[in-house]
Amino acid sequence: MSPSLSPSPLGGRFVRWGWIALGWFFVGLGVIGALLPVMPTTIFLILAAGCFGRGAPRLERRMFNHPRFGPTLVAWRRDGAIGRRAKVMACSGIAAGYGLFLWGARPGVAPALVVAAAMAACAAYVVTRPAPRR
Repeated sequence: MSPSLSPSPLGGRFVRWGWIALGWFFVGLGVIGALLPVMPTTIFLILAAGCFGRGAPRLERRMFNHPRFGPTLVAWRRDGAIGRRAKVMACSGIAAGYGLFLWGARPGVAPALVVAAAMAACAAYVVTRPAPRR
């Protein structure tokens, strides 16, 4: 009979604490994003909820029940949905970021087109997500 491939309880505990630490790291980035207009908030909270779901389901539930961010997190988890206001803000941020890139970096034509294509692909992904169910 071959040995079990499941991790030892000690290894499992370290993995669990790793998920929790990573979740708190993403919460911290989300808080910074809430305070700084150039950094996103929601994506970091989505990542934190995913980490907490693997390491601390109680913290994941707290995030989903949060009065401000909970509905957005639930809509994303349930449907992959992004609200209209969030789509407008995300696309505005992408456009502003590209404008700052052009102004600050003064790239050549080729780098400017590569960055524009990448940012346009990100904006297209955001825009094509469904609207949240009511």
